[in-house]
Amino acid sequence: MAKVTQAVKKGKSSKLVSEAIDLVREVEDLGCEFCTPLEPQGVMEALVNRIVGRYDVNTAAIWRLNETGSQLELGAAAGSPELPTALNKAALDQTLMGKAVRERAPHIYPTNHGNGDEVAAWAHEHGMRFVAVYPLLQEPRVHGVLLLASNRAPSESLLALFRLHARLASVALRDAELFSSTVRTLTKLSFLVEATKALGSTLDLAELLGRILHVAKTHADAERGTLFLVDYKTEEIWSLIAHGLEKQEIRLPLGTGIAGHVAKTGEILNIPDAYADARFNREVDKKTGFRTRNILCLPIKNKGGKIIAALQLLNKKKGSFGDEDIEFLLTLSGHMALSLENAQLHKDLLEKERLEREMALARGIQRSLLPEFTPLVQGFDIALLNEPCFEVGGDYYDFLSLGPNTLLVVIADVEGKGISSAMVMSNLQATLRALVLHLHSLNDIAEALNKMILTDTRGGKYLSMFLGLLDVRRKTIHYINCGHVPPVIVRPAQQDPIMLKEGGMVIGLFENVPFERGHAKFQPGDILVLCTDGITESMDAQQDEYGIDRLVASVRQAAACTAGEIVKTVSTDVARFSRDGTHLDDKVMIAIKVN
Repeated sequence: MAKVTQAVKKGKSSKLVSEAIDLVREVEDLGCEFCTPLEPQGVMEALVNRIVGRYDVNTAAIWRLNETGSQLELGAAAGSPELPTALNKAALDQTLMGKAVRERAPHIYPTNHGNGDEVAAWAHEHGMRFVAVYPLLQEPRVHGVLLLASNRAPSESLLALFRLHARLASVALRDAELFSSTVRTLTKLSFLVEATKALGSTLDLAELLGRILHVAKTHADAERGTLFLVDYKTEEIWSLIAHGLEKQEIRLPLGTGIAGHVAKTGEILNIPDAYADARFNREVDKKTGFRTRNILCLPIKNKGGKIIAALQLLNKKKGSFGDEDIEFLLTLSGHMALSLENAQLHKDLLEKERLEREMALARGIQRSLLPEFTPLVQGFDIALLNEPCFEVGGDYYDFLSLGPNTLLVVIADVEGKGISSAMVMSNLQATLRALVLHLHSLNDIAEALNKMILTDTRGGKYLSMFLGLLDVRRKTIHYINCGHVPPVIVRPAQQDPIMLKEGGMVIGLFENVPFERGHAKFQPGDILVLCTDGITESMDAQQDEYGIDRLVASVRQAAACTAGEIVKTVSTDVARFSRDGTHLDDKVMIAIKVN
């Protein structure tokens, strides 16, 4: 205001008013030009082009301060002569631009200043009269510097316009950086949301692996990628790769190569030169003809921090992988881990359902091999209990008629459970039914079975078995007990039960095992009970076994009843006893009551 008053007194009011009007118009034009959000690069280019195009300026340039604040990097330049390439990057302690940043103040230098600066030397060489450097300052930060060079000395009003441009450029550049940062953040969030949707929309493991790689390669701008899953059971990492139209599984030892190292240690590896890293396997490139330049490999951890996979990306299309790539992939890695675990659980569930269907089918086949009904034998009442604990198992029983007055009663228990025991049981049944057609001696049958089981399983499986030859007419039983739970004869008029123990060792462990034959004669009302250890070894909550004594006591309670009711009584008593205990074995029981 003082300058205006002084100018009016000197008769310069008309010129001053004109300059003031021009200044106002410039402010309006600048406001309109930079009111629309631009990328930082767009702001810098628009500003230097505007200055060179509208004012008496030969060269205009803007340097931005890098992220670490240690160096100025050329962002945009316009006019002639061009700046030397050596000034594309400028140190803060060596140039006029660096001085403006350090002092946070503008500086105007005549080119004959003689300060030895490279910028001043360039300007002097090309006939420039002055160089002006303005810090693009928006508290608390310096965003960069604006340099103007001209072959004419500027007027006061032009210098005022330059200062105005510098101030508005500071605001515009700050806003552009904020806008650009916001756009990047929103883009990243949008991509993250879409990626999360894509990963969560499939439970097919092979398809999920492909989606994860697509998301990772797209965001990181990588040429290739592989997702390796960790198999802790085999201590390997594995993945699916395309092989024609099929997917082929590849496996590598845990700790081998870049991905193996990351999967084992959890370390993030950003390797700018793959061939300079000793862990990189060059043979893969030789076989495929692919040239690996740089690698980014990071672990995928589940919610508990366990490494479940390693994501490996090859060859960023422009430059090397950076912190932004790592940050995004780490952000997404939690979703990757959750999706992978869900897909693996789904795969395991499908496999479990498949196995359950097969086991149910196997159980049906196995049950069809066992007698569904007990035989009708004059003078005897026979009943059966068969309660399987597993889909298939090794418990076996049979009733084989060897004549009008002879019945072979068999009960056996193959060691272990599952398919292998069921196969031994099936083989036992087939062999036994073939043997009784040719052998009529219990000793010969037991010895033949022992040899067969030992040969087939090579000592890996054995079984306990009771062979009882029931003479219907004489009311007697001849038997061999091969390490089985001793059958008992409960005689109502006698306190102690009769234990059928004579025999020998279990079947299938040793060669040439001798077997002794036992004998017992029935009386009216006697009850013969045969069972597997699923009955006698049932446990209560205190881990106490049901045992022979409880079995005998339960039979005595129903001694006056039919064989079927005796079986039900024992079954109920065992269930009541082991209600809070463990149930880990099939339960088979045969009750034979002498009428």
